[in-house]
Amino acid sequence: MKLGIIAVVGSINIDIVNRVQEYPVPGQTIKSEGTEYNYGGKGANQAVAAARSGGRTMMAGAVGSDSFGGELLEALRREGIDTKRVDRKSGNSGMAFITVDASGQNQIILSEGANGSVVPEDVKPLWAMPDVAAVLLQNEIPWETNRSVLRQARAAGIRVTFNPAPALPIPDDVLALIDTLIVNESEAEFISGRTVGSRAEAETAARALLDRGAGEVIVTLGSQGALYMARSGDSFYTPAYPVKAVDTTAAGDTFIGAYTAQVCEGSPIPEALRFASAAAALTVMRSGAQSSIPTREEIASFLQANS
Repeated sequence: MKLGIIAVVGSINIDIVNRVQEYPVPGQTIKSEGTEYNYGGKGANQAVAAARSGGRTMMAGAVGSDSFGGELLEALRREGIDTKRVDRKSGNSGMAFITVDASGQNQIILSEGANGSVVPEDVKPLWAMPDVAAVLLQNEIPWETNRSVLRQARAAGIRVTFNPAPALPIPDDVLALIDTLIVNESEAEFISGRTVGSRAEAETAARALLDRGAGEVIVTLGSQGALYMARSGDSFYTPAYPVKAVDTTAAGDTFIGAYTAQVCEGSPIPEALRFASAAAALTVMRSGAQSSIPTREEIASFLQANS
């Protein structure tokens, strides 16, 4: 992949985070131990991760006309991310209502807001930019816009990394447009129709997705590491770094952004996987979404300390 801009097309949210000891059961009211307002959205998180990992990054999407919209844009600009392709839409910005329990696991309810109004025409200017090297895509904007991005990127010869979260069925003709598909266990299960609870099962699911047309598949397995498989026959596995999880929010997004930045830089796949795994390990040791994403220097120090 040539060096150039990583264009992230996706969601931009304000995250409202409540911390609890245990999740409430239906009908139960519990007290939060604290509430935070953080900058998030899978698209924006991946853009920040790519930028902090050293990638030249731009964001395409939408924020609302509310006060959060300006804050979200400024947060991206502070990271050196080009926001000229982020539109201000009438109405609310996207919101994520996140509950984090004592073990660091999270539950999330999305209110799409402006993210739901991103249409193919909003993204069209990307294809005229000669220095876009890669596109990162998720499932928090309308599916028809995602489908259009995949088709346009293929026509323009631009590689696409697609993280289908939240998971939706992906037709085979769309899978064939995806250069790199990155999924966690539940997403891999949903899209492939195979159970994924182990490395061996992940290999079976990845092979099924490759057979249906994806160029490369990465299955992230949490504490079990990450698996890479390609139609070329290449296969790599990277174990996870053992750390104490405080908050798993944005860990997957960090992995994806960091991995893409490394690949765009020309790093070999195994090295890019290790870098991304280290970035995700640092993320789960911290609270928040974008606030938890490490810098390139922090990742390098972690790798040196854990080599």
